[in-house]
Amino acid sequence: MKARYYVSPVAPQVPTGSMADIAFLLVIFFMLTTSFSPERTSVELPNSQIRTEVSKNAAIVAITQDGVLKFTDGERPSFTISESELGKLASEIIGFIPGKEFVIKADRSVRYEHVDKVLEQLRLNGAKKIGLLTDRRVGETI
Repeated sequence: MKARYYVSPVAPQVPTGSMADIAFLLVIFFMLTTSFSPERTSVELPNSQIRTEVSKNAAIVAITQDGVLKFTDGERPSFTISESELGKLASEIIGFIPGKEFVIKADRSVRYEHVDKVLEQLRLNGAKKIGLLTDRRVGETI
């Protein structure tokens, strides 16, 4: 007598248990490798012949064409600030980091009195390293 064996058909399956783990690892990977840069305030910079490098961790005070002040310390997004608030913030930063460099990024059409007020606020509150951001003149090979 012949024995009959019944074999049930096996349906192909994709193991989905570890798929969530892989997705989670990919999310963590992209969060760690993505570098977020602070918001950039667009200004048309004046030209100059002599330029030096600005340190990467310098605090930036941007003066827009309308005379609006925006501040960023390089780690946080830029935010609008008044001249008096700028002085208070500068003194706090210098209290924590005495050698902190400040860079003024002023639009070329801004009246100089706005730039002078920012310079005075920074100087009065203890800033020792203050720079002005400029563009290199066209055709220059420095």
